[in-house]
Parts: sequence; structure tokens; C-alpha cells
Amino acid sequence: MKLLKSSLLGSAAAFAAVGAAHAADLPVKKAVPIEYVRVCGAYGAGFFYIPGTDTCLRISGRARFEGGYMTSYSRQNANGGDTSGYQGRMRINLDARTQTAYGTLRAFARLDAIARTGYITSGTQQRIGNAFPGLGIDQFGRDQQHVNADKAFIQFAGLTAGRASSFFDFYAHDFEIYGATAGSDVASTNLLAYTATFGNGLSTTVSAEDPVYRRSPIFSPTNNPAGLQNNATLANFAQTSAPAPVFIGYTDGLPSRYSFVDAIERSRVPDIVGALRLDQAWGSAQVSAAVHELNVGNVQNGAGIGTGSNLSIPHTSTAYGWAVQGGLKINTPFIALGDALYLQSAYSNGAQIYAGYSAFAGSYTQASAGYHGQKFNQYFSDATIDPFTGQLRESRAFSAVASFLHYWTPEWRSAFFGSYGEQDFDRSARLGQGAIFGLANPRGANRFGASAVGLPGTRFYAISEALRDTYQVVAGASLIWSPVRDLDIGVEGFYTQVGVKSGRVIDLDKSPTAYANVAGINAGTFVPRTVTQDSVSQVRFRVQRDF
Repeated sequence: MKLLKSSLLGSAAAFAAVGAAHAADLPVKKAVPIEYVRVCGAYGAGFFYIPGTDTCLRISGRARFEGGYMTSYSRQNANGGDTSGYQGRMRINLDARTQTAYGTLRAFARLDAIARTGYITSGTQQRIGNAFPGLGIDQFGRDQQHVNADKAFIQFAGLTAGRASSFFDFYAHDFEIYGATAGSDVASTNLLAYTATFGNGLSTTVSAEDPVYRRSPIFSPTNNPAGLQNNATLANFAQTSAPAPVFIGYTDGLPSRYSFVDAIERSRVPDIVGALRLDQAWGSAQVSAAVHELNVGNVQNGAGIGTGSNLSIPHTSTAYGWAVQGGLKINTPFIALGDALYLQSAYSNGAQIYAGYSAFAGSYTQASAGYHGQKFNQYFSDATIDPFTGQLRESRAFSAVASFLHYWTPEWRSAFFGSYGEQDFDRSARLGQGAIFGLANPRGANRFGASAVGLPGTRFYAISEALRDTYQVVAGASLIWSPVRDLDIGVEGFYTQVGVKSGRVIDLDKSPTAYANVAGINAGTFVPRTVTQDSVSQVRFRVQRDF
């Protein structure tokens, strides 16, 4: 028994030894090495290598709260009379860079999302599809969500392609919270550009840019002057045409038949922008110019309306607007470290948004009141259609702005800013619109609403607001505290005055029914209140953290 037991134990030991020998011959599976995120110091702080690549990435963003108070003089409109408003904003930035034999290959993307309520809503962003309104009975016009692909561009060997800031812009409200001053500020547009550098900070850029974001509508008396933002119905959310009347027939030499041109602009060619820029230790300077196409439809109905013979069907030819701008930034460290002064001026012909005259009141609408209770609308149309010839007559705009940033201490800073702007229309164009008003609105009736010019020589023509030359003055200041890095707590206040350059216009607040009483105004039986200017003050409070 002992002999058998010893034999079995010996055999087990032999097998164990053979198994261990074979196990020693098998390959050993090694642990997968961990690739730690490495800091990339080639492009500044915050960049790291994307694991497994030679691309450096920086993730950054922003969170912001804003509240505001704005004077209001009226509760006439369904969504008018609000004096307070609030908003919360978020921003995410992705900046990816790779070094190549041709230089740095960069891709940058930025997403903004905003929730606005009260009077702090943006008709400008709503009109171009970046924002959508709440539809509740107490929310429409005062509750808005805003989502914008603010940036999405590629830069490589001087090329910039994608969604980026317009190369025409310079100051772009850099020192302001609200951005109330006049001046071009198109932060998000689609473009293809090339920048050539010549050394010593000198560069030049040629850019083909999306024309959709540079349009003020061609004037049409049938358009809603306040745009979609202030309209209490949803009918205009699907506006497919903007009929502008033109004469097509005459009797005894007098116009007696009319039809309509669809004034909605077509896209044929991009805007062409050129800029010459100098960046030095003392600051920077830029001169920029742009060409902007104006292209509308043909007469919609050859038969037209009225009693005369058809002598001609006018065809509206394409016209080209243009704009020029000059800007200067001067660093003033001799006053305090970080101080700087901006000076900028622009002039446009048939391209109002390039001058930025509508920056406060709201762009992408032919006319607007910039705040609740404003007594009259300002008109921003790039051009009018001459009802006699069917040709486009461009409007003109001018703006000048100055802004100074001063650091009282490293933690406290202020900005002081102001601007002046004008919008002028061709006098013969307003006379032409008045002539066709008399034919299209017999016996003094007004089918056009607040966009009606009126018949020349009448009292209504003298006081109607449509196509009136206007001016705008803005002045303001801010105080911002930064107790720690990347945290701003600040307040800004500013004053805006708008007015007509000559004569008087109907006060829509005191005489809201005036445009329905054209015959009474002309006969003297209805005397509306009139004004020459109006003004508003705003105060905004902001808390912002960048990371």
C-alpha cells in the first residue's frame, strides 16, 4: 500500500513538473500601455495632444447671466411695456491645431446657446433663424431660445473657409456689453477668404462672403414694418413675397395702371470684401471695402390693376451696393496698462448693414422700433424700386463710433463709448412711392399701413414715417470688476436718441390709429400727435465666467 501511494505521488509530481515546463514555453500577454494626455505648449496655455495624434486641442467656454432695465413709455402693443429682461448664455469652444510643412492647420468651432426673456430678446437673430420664440399667450415676443453655430472654420496656409466673423469688421463692439453703438458687427457668416502677410504686421485679405447676412430688405409698402419679432400673429412667419408696386400703363400721359414686383432679394453672387490691416505694438489699423449685389424679381402680373393701356412692363435690373470703412485702435499704456482707444467710421450705398446703422434697432427688417413704446419706426432698406422705371434706387448710410477702455486698477475697468449714424433715402424715390400710393389707395384709403408714404402735397405725406431720413445717437459707459481671473461682474448704462433729420412724423404711441385715418388727416378733421425724436435709456448687469 505504501509502495502504491508513493508511486502515485511521484507520478503527480512528474506531471506537475512537465506542465510547468510547457507553461513556461507559452507567450505571456503584456498589459496595454496607458497613453497619458500630454501638454502641448506650441500654441499657448490650455492645449493638449489628442491621444494617438499630433493634433493639439484646446477646450474652452463661457457661462453668463444678464439682467436689464429699459425705460418704456407705452403699453399699446400686446408685447409692449416690458421694462425688465433676463438671459442666461453658454458657449463652448473647440480649437484644434496641427503643425504641417505648410504651416499651422487650424479648425475652430464655437456653439452658443441662449435663453432670453422679457425685453431682452433679439428680433435680429430670430429673423435669420438663429432664435425661435415661445408661443404662449404671455411668452410670445418675450421668451426666446437662441442656438447658433457661431464659428466653424478651417485655416490653412492663408486660407479661411467656413463660418467666421466678416473680414470687413474692425471694432465690432469689443468694449461693450450690449453692443448699442453703430458699426458693422457680423460675427457669424459663411465665407471663403485668403489672407496674405507681408511682414511687420501688414496683411491683406480678399473674402467672398454670404450675402444673406448683409441684407436690409428692398422697400415694399406692403411689408410689416416691425418685422416678425413684434407681430402678434404667426402669418408673417411664412412670408414668401414682398410686393412693391410699379406703374405699367398710362392714360393721357398719366399713370393709370400698376402691378407688383416681388422685392425679395435673390442670391446670385457673394459679397466681395477686401481689407488692408496693420498690427503693431502701438495698436492696429484697417481699411476695408465691400461690394453687395441687389437683385429682385420681375413684375408679377402683366395685366395689373387700373384702367390704362399697357405701354411698358419695366424690368428691374441688378444693382450693386458698396461700402467702405476705416478703423484705428491705439493702445495707451501710458495712461494705464491695458487701456486702448478705438475710432471707426463707415459709409455705405445700398448696403446699410455694412455701416451698421441698424445695430441698436435690429437688422434684417426694412423698418423697426428699437424699444417698446418707440414713437416711430426707423427705415433701413438698402434700396427702393422706382415705380416709374422699375429700377433700384440705393439708400445711403453713415456711422462713426469711438470707444475707450480704461483700467482703474488691474481688477477694475471701464469703457466709455458713443456713436452717430444716419440713413438717407433718395428724394425722388419717396416722391415716386407717393405717386403710386395715390393710384393704389383711391379716395384716401390706406391699404399699406405704417409703410405708406402718402400722396405728395398732402398733410399725410408730410408726416408719414416711411422712407424718412433719420439719425441716431448713442452714448454710454460701463464699470466691470474682475476679482479673480476670468470672472467679470459688471454694469453698463447707455442712452439712445433717434430722430428725423427734417420735419415731423406721426407719434404712433399717442396716435395709434393715425394710419387708418389718412383721409381725415388730409382733410384736417383728424389731427394726429407728431414728434421729431425719441429716446431710451438702458442699464444692464452681467456676471460672466470664462474658462
